[in-house]
Amino acid sequence: MANTETALKECLSSIDGATAVALVDYTSGMALGTLGGSKDFNLEVAAAGNTDVVRAKLRTMELLGLKEEIEDILITLNSQYHLIRLLRGRGGSGLFLYLVLDASRANLAMARHQLRRIENDLEV
Repeated sequence: MANTETALKECLSSIDGATAVALVDYTSGMALGTLGGSKDFNLEVAAAGNTDVVRAKLRTMELLGLKEEIEDILITLNSQYHLIRLLRGRGGSGLFLYLVLDASRANLAMARHQLRRIENDLEV
């Protein structure tokens, strides 16, 4: 089992094109851990902002009566992919992994696969 710091480091080192990653509590909007980002990309602000995305989708699903669970939310920009993976089990409820990828270097299918594997090894 990996702790938060180890899991975040693994995301950046094992996922091609990964430029930033955060573990976020979407009930509070707080990032529990961050790695990467830059002076032009404030990862704390992005992580907090994406809590609104998760909350909105969960509310919409509830209003529609959908009994599904969200696996991933993908936001594609011109040069980046933003991947939000909600955590399940072992204390992960209310948390998500937020991964930022350089679209020119990333393989989205492989990134999703790697993120799922890292989630399974994460001990929260």
